[in-house]
Amino acid sequence: MTWTVADAMDYKGLPAQRSKTGGWVPAALILGIEICERLSTMGIAVNLMTYLGGTMHLPSAASANIVTDFMGTSFLLCLLGGFLADTFLGRYNTIAIFAMIQTLGTGALAISTKLPQLRPPPCHSTSGIDNCKRANGFQMGILYMALYLIALGTGGLKSSVSGFGTDQFDDRDEKEKSQMVYFFNRFFFFISTGTLMAVTVLVYIQDKVGRSCAYAICSVSMFIAIMVFLSGTKRYRYKKSLGSPIVHVFQVIVAATSKRKMDIPYNVASLYENSHEASIIHHTDQFRFLDKAAIVSDGDFEGGSIPNPWKLCSVTMVEEVKMMARLLPIWATTIVFWTVYAQMITFSVEQASTMDRSIGNFQIPAGSLTVFFVAAILITLAVYDRLIMPLWKKWKGKPGFTNLQRIAIGLILSVIGMSAAILAERKRLSVARATSSTTATLPISVFLLIPQFFLVGSGEAFIYTGQLDFFITQSPKGMKTMSTGLFLTTLSLGFFVSSFLVSIVKKVTGSNGRQGWLADNINHSRLDCFYGLLAILSLINFVIYLFCATLRYKPPKTKPSLQMETIINGHIAEDKC
Repeated sequence: MTWTVADAMDYKGLPAQRSKTGGWVPAALILGIEICERLSTMGIAVNLMTYLGGTMHLPSAASANIVTDFMGTSFLLCLLGGFLADTFLGRYNTIAIFAMIQTLGTGALAISTKLPQLRPPPCHSTSGIDNCKRANGFQMGILYMALYLIALGTGGLKSSVSGFGTDQFDDRDEKEKSQMVYFFNRFFFFISTGTLMAVTVLVYIQDKVGRSCAYAICSVSMFIAIMVFLSGTKRYRYKKSLGSPIVHVFQVIVAATSKRKMDIPYNVASLYENSHEASIIHHTDQFRFLDKAAIVSDGDFEGGSIPNPWKLCSVTMVEEVKMMARLLPIWATTIVFWTVYAQMITFSVEQASTMDRSIGNFQIPAGSLTVFFVAAILITLAVYDRLIMPLWKKWKGKPGFTNLQRIAIGLILSVIGMSAAILAERKRLSVARATSSTTATLPISVFLLIPQFFLVGSGEAFIYTGQLDFFITQSPKGMKTMSTGLFLTTLSLGFFVSSFLVSIVKKVTGSNGRQGWLADNINHSRLDCFYGLLAILSLINFVIYLFCATLRYKPPKTKPSLQMETIINGHIAEDKC
């Protein structure tokens, strides 16, 4: 056991001393940032629909698109945050900078919801929002500025928080390796705690006390978390940035494109290779066009012996890019699930706002219905871990479902969830038609929506863990960070696809003066038809997924060390979550 950690430095840039840096205490200081990020992002997202419709007087379709674009951008900006952390800033600086950006965003949102000048006058009409004055461009501009500052902050934080936490432990030391596992148990607990507080306490404060007060709490709590985070500066361990794997992918593509007219040699052993023997990935025949990046030609070397990485790449680098390319069909067929997921924080919340949410004298906030979604995730994970996995191991001799099987279960649960949503919405619409249009709350219990929340939530528990496991274990060892970022783009694109579908459906079904499926007033809409469209798309997507997973996907035959990762490394890749 050495007194220093081999690949870590202290805040002065010197080798990190094991006794004075790292460990559980510095890692715990980082967790406060994560709980505040979850509190802000989820607390805003799950209840934003009611603000946009009830206060800003926007149509339901436009409100849904604003929410999904906000969430989609948050996940997409994880790629930017990861790139900056890997290439320029490092994880510590990335966390500090983007946490401050999110603090500014939540503060701006608190101001925009407080000042009367930044929202339209209240609507006293009982005939819906049709006769209400909608928010003007300036008011919406301030709101957008605040939301996208928060999205930028979220993207930067998600890319680095858990990764910087794992930097505080040395996985070469058995004691610290066990501490790392404990850290990740606490990390998941903090994520769950932040989400539960967001959909219960924070949403309640928004509805009963005031949104500006709730958002100010987010801003102040994040500021305190930043101060706590900075207090550990001298105790942290810092890892040197190794560069972004995204650059390596582009280098292979550029090199192969520049040599597109050259013929691949018959003997692939003549292709360029300079990787260490332990990390070599052997040549495969798929995507042979990329092999041209490893053809040696004049002008590929700088200074006589050093290859220009934009002109010549090793076979191992090429094969790493091929491994990432093999993931794309599975990646593409999981996007639709997150489109279904988007409905749980948009139209499902708006459905809840029209229904009876009382339990005795207590009125449940519409946004708090997503607590059933979170509960479904936690219950499903617990049942799978404690019941399904042991039984499956006794029956099949395997420790649970494979990652592709878990993804399949998640996809089919989304189909069933949308089917349940269709039935619930038809019942709600029948009550709405039988009730006076001036009635603000329909005489139908909001608990009718629980099945769709629970089914899609259970689907997320399977598909999230399955996707993460798949992208980690099937990607090159040097591209774990990038593969997790690729996984998160499915969430981002799912939200953007939702916005696209809503816009198309509203334009197609609402033309020629018709109300359409997504009318401004949800009680005049045919949301059941929109859910039916999503159910059909999900079923078609499931069939395509089965084809890709069973017939098209061929895992590469590489050395065991490249195929298997310990659970610790799997957790490390969650630095994008």
